[in-house]
Amino acid sequence: MFTRMHSENVQALHLFADQASGLEAVIAIHSTRLGPALGGCRYQPYAAIDSAVADAVRLARGMSYKAALAGLEQGGGKAVIIRKPHVDNRAALFEAFGRCIESLRGGYITAVDSGTSNEDMDCIARETRFVTSTTQAGDPAPHTALGVLAGIRSAARERLGQSSLNGVRVMVQGLGNVGYALAQLLVAEGVEVLAADIDPGKVRLAVDELGVFPVALDAVYESPCDVFSPCGLGGVLNADAIGQLRCAAVAGSANNQLVDADAADLLDARGILYAPDYVINAGGLLYVALTYKGEPASNIAGRIDNIGSRLDSIFGQSVAEGRSPATIADRQAEEILYS
Repeated sequence: MFTRMHSENVQALHLFADQASGLEAVIAIHSTRLGPALGGCRYQPYAAIDSAVADAVRLARGMSYKAALAGLEQGGGKAVIIRKPHVDNRAALFEAFGRCIESLRGGYITAVDSGTSNEDMDCIARETRFVTSTTQAGDPAPHTALGVLAGIRSAARERLGQSSLNGVRVMVQGLGNVGYALAQLLVAEGVEVLAADIDPGKVRLAVDELGVFPVALDAVYESPCDVFSPCGLGGVLNADAIGQLRCAAVAGSANNQLVDADAADLLDARGILYAPDYVINAGGLLYVALTYKGEPASNIAGRIDNIGSRLDSIFGQSVAEGRSPATIADRQAEEILYS
């Protein structure tokens, strides 16, 4: 466990258990150099505690890099609650987790993430003030989607040579809260949207409501498109998937899209532009962090739109140096965090 912490430069790792509610949770804090660690709380099944720790550590690091490049005075953290097959009282579970957060005395601020809801954040808020994404604060997913839209515009300018998205073909992999919101935005821009999800009901809904084109799960990577947009869980871009891609750019909302560092070089070798995930998907973090601090909505919207400009800069530097955008983004974030 310490080896993993050292390899990811993780500052602290907390394990919590509450017998009454059945809570088993991990909070990883990557860095608090820029400010208190902020990151979402996942509620997912894990085969073993090692898997939960690895997920929290990896995601916490991404949150630090995301906050640094978004210009936020926040550190990076992440929480995962291990989802059991049955829970007697969900509210009690999240209230217990709220007490765990309170014990860290402001070192970590939590928010909604995969498997959790605004109502879950309300339960946490009964026990601690170090929480955002409550029903009162609002859902960050549409704001994440707005940032991804700005990023796709940047990718289209860089790789397709066009400022308008009208007529561009985008493959959206995953129609969760962010993926569906992104599909809505893209359709409104005149984009030809292809979509796939492990839940066929979500695909049918998107077909009926938005007019997207459904794609079978086994044809997602090989479907011809201009932009491939991973919007589900991470680790989808491995050597096999990258070898199948028939696109000009990858630009989506999922965290940790690349299975390893070599995947960025594989994309680069194939001439596929990669929008680093923690840059393009920072809209949700900007929303929750700035809402928590009381920033006006107009300021938040402007900061989210600037995601496109940040990617323009990364893409330009990538071309100038002959290095992958992922390498450039990592270096920029590490200069902020460690210099």
